[in-house]
Amino acid sequence: MTRRGPGQVSLERALSKLGLASRTAARALIREGRVAVDGRTAADPLRPVVPETARIEIDGRAAVRARPLTILLHKPRGVVTTRSDPQGRPTVYGCLEGVDHHVVPVGRLDAATTGLLLLTNNTRFAAWITDPANAVLRVYLATVRGGLTDATARLLEEGIDDAGERLSAQKVIARKRSHRETHLVIELTEGKNREIRRLLIAVGHEVIKLKRVSFGGLELGDLPPGRWREVGAEELPVAFPGAPVR
Repeated sequence: MTRRGPGQVSLERALSKLGLASRTAARALIREGRVAVDGRTAADPLRPVVPETARIEIDGRAAVRARPLTILLHKPRGVVTTRSDPQGRPTVYGCLEGVDHHVVPVGRLDAATTGLLLLTNNTRFAAWITDPANAVLRVYLATVRGGLTDATARLLEEGIDDAGERLSAQKVIARKRSHRETHLVIELTEGKNREIRRLLIAVGHEVIKLKRVSFGGLELGDLPPGRWREVGAEELPVAFPGAPVR
């Protein structure tokens, strides 16, 4: 293992931290001989560097930190939250026409879930908004099979154990109910893997449709499926340490 000094990270991680490439893409750039450090071509992706002081170049141009960019995408159904898919399914990156910055998803939505997905190159923002300790609110619209009772909604709020993990919703509101299906508004403050689907199947209600409409105060609004918009700095949650003073 390469030993690192104070403030040092691997060269591939430095390029990622600068918002210029994913770790995988950075590794490829280095191995292709396209990256230089302090005037010399670098061959080792794990070479230790201090990003703030090293003179890093890609194809002869200075590797300048990309401007902070956060994107709000309306993820369509059937699109997966990954850069590439072994099964050949479409990915969210196919929806990002015109985006010339390296951005990564903030959490994930499964293939069947639609709605608001954030992608960013701001690692501080991504870490803050997904940290369970910050209890950032997520709001979903769900349609489930059967008539979900108020008592069951309260049970979902109290929480259940599933596969050794405690799951719970912050709030569950029935908007429309029949014997055939129930339309719900579900609020969460954590982003555990497939949490809503697991909660509802545990109480006997299969999810038919699931759509995220809000995350950290950012709203999906009327943005069409497959389209994206840039999130302005003034829209960032006020509790985020990097948000501008309002």
